[in-house]
Amino acid sequence: LTRFYTAFAALDADTMASCYAEEATFDDPAFSLKGKRDIAGMWRMLCAATLAKNRADWRLEFSDVHADDSSGQVHWEAHYRFSVSNRPVHNRVEADFTFTPDGLIASHTDRFDFWRWSRQALGMGGWVLGWAPFFQKQVRVQTHAALAHYLAKHP
Repeated sequence: LTRFYTAFAALDADTMASCYAEEATFDDPAFSLKGKRDIAGMWRMLCAATLAKNRADWRLEFSDVHADDSSGQVHWEAHYRFSVSNRPVHNRVEADFTFTPDGLIASHTDRFDFWRWSRQALGMGGWVLGWAPFFQKQVRVQTHAALAHYLAKHP
């Protein structure tokens, strides 16, 4: 987990991807992914967007790392500009992991307050609609479309 979050802080998506098992899963309010290819693609897409536009605003801190052979937890906070709106975001995340017997990430779940995030990232629209399940579903549809587009260009 320390290797993963140190790479994340450096926006090193390749090292992050190397931490996942082939059949890994990832879930958060914006993505629900299965398989290393899609998870690695998500991290590459997000890191590339930050490196291209908003590197100076990027900061990631992680703490409360707890892990044993089968599971782990981490608290992490990211400071960045949301690429769609160029608005500053400070996202606070609780992450849960399970591991394969060889120490790779088998499952990764990030939990954060979606309404808080949407108010920061999207402004008034996020304030008004961010709490609504249909809006959260629409964000997932859009993030999956963006990932599919990215993976088509970067196989």
